[in-house]
Amino acid sequence: MSLKQGVTIMVKRLKNKSKSTRLIISIIIFSILFIFSNPSITTAADLTLNNTPAQIYFSPKGGCTEAIVNEISHAKSEIYVQAYSFTSVSIAKALVDAHKRGIKVEAILDKSQKKERYTSATFLANSGIPTYIDSKHAIAHNKIMVIDKETVITGSFNFTKAAEEKNAENLLILKNKEMASQYLMNWSKHKNHSDSYSGRE
Repeated sequence: MSLKQGVTIMVKRLKNKSKSTRLIISIIIFSILFIFSNPSITTAADLTLNNTPAQIYFSPKGGCTEAIVNEISHAKSEIYVQAYSFTSVSIAKALVDAHKRGIKVEAILDKSQKKERYTSATFLANSGIPTYIDSKHAIAHNKIMVIDKETVITGSFNFTKAAEEKNAENLLILKNKEMASQYLMNWSKHKNHSDSYSGRE
């Protein structure tokens, strides 16, 4: 039975119910329709991570940038990026180097990156890496990379020099295909409402 058929049956049965019952059921029907008609509403993914190698880093000066660059350099097929603030020359260069050796690289960045005096958004776009600006949210605050459908890089660590040298941040690198799949699905949802960025002149 489809959702539409189910709702139709429920509506017909409402005719024989009391006023208060009809009100309650109507609210339930409206809630179901609202959730299914709004793909942006998501639910949590429950995962039990077994046999998942993990590396944990802390900044300042805890090797976060070096760890990210190392993972990028070992990518075999693809790298998907989401970032809020992205000014790290080392990380941007590593992504461009990966792109040059044939790795598929795509990045979604916060709208603030269009106005920053220096941003890696322009560097990536001008290097031929598909770059997108996510303006739908107050802040597109994700800081993640998904590499080869298996490695997930996440945490509070922005891809910036300040995050490496001055800020108190954390970074997790996890190897788990099931978790990577969840991050990729979320990445794709954000790409669907983001705008292509061609860089500044």
